[in-house]
Amino acid sequence: MMYRFAISLRVIFTVVFITALIMVFYVDSLGAMDWPSQEAVMVRNFGWNDRGKPVLGTVFEGEGPVLAAETGEVIFSRRKDDIASRLPSPLGAWTALDHGDGLISIYSRYEDSGVIRRSGVERQSPIASAGTSGWSSRKGFYFILYDRRERRWINPSMIITPFHDTRPPQILTVDLRNAQGALIPRGQTRMGQGRHTILVAVSDTMLDARESPLAPHRIVCSVNGAEIGSLNFETISARDGVLMVYRNGLAPVKQVYAPFPAFEAGEVFLTRGQASLEIIVQDIAGNSRGTITRMIVE
Repeated sequence: MMYRFAISLRVIFTVVFITALIMVFYVDSLGAMDWPSQEAVMVRNFGWNDRGKPVLGTVFEGEGPVLAAETGEVIFSRRKDDIASRLPSPLGAWTALDHGDGLISIYSRYEDSGVIRRSGVERQSPIASAGTSGWSSRKGFYFILYDRRERRWINPSMIITPFHDTRPPQILTVDLRNAQGALIPRGQTRMGQGRHTILVAVSDTMLDARESPLAPHRIVCSVNGAEIGSLNFETISARDGVLMVYRNGLAPVKQVYAPFPAFEAGEVFLTRGQASLEIIVQDIAGNSRGTITRMIVE
């Protein structure tokens, strides 16, 4: 395939505008929040493809206290050696705070500091210390925001000021899979008519390439200038026991995340003639990168 970088100003303007509206809505309805650490480093963010499964929160590594993102009421706190359930907990030691309006913040996999005795916690007050418990092997903790009214996990960067980021995401690969499930050989510019699935592998870093790769905020697919797919990493919902991500409507997580390390970003029915496939990837800070693949459909 032949690639060249391109940016569609119309699509990006629409994406930025919608994102701004959503962020304003959350900030107004839920109140301002802060990140739960001033020392630890974000190594996995919301929506990251973890071997075919989404990361539902933010993983931090490092030292220091785990802080309350917002003032809230303690509704649950578990020690890492609690065996009341007789089952090991993947979250290890964890605490849940209720912030009202259905919003809950969860802090987990930290160093066990015992059950919190107070019922109320002020914003940026310490809850525990970064450490290891549950399914963790490095010092840090796991932070989650959950809306129990809507039964969905929320990308923390939607309502907490994103970390400083000036680097656009990287588009690692763009592949097509035909209706028979076969991948079109990379570099092939001629293909048959029919329905094709678009697979996109991406990576984002906040400051420099030495940092851990992160998930982007949005992947937009267009063919001949018409948008045919938009995969958003803003919320992940639970419907009848099935996790759903938003991709032109709710789509099963298992389907979107199955082509690990790529994402199933959209589908297109290609007809005879020339086709131009454009992929635009945007991070939460608004940095964008695009690529165009030109094809001949026979």
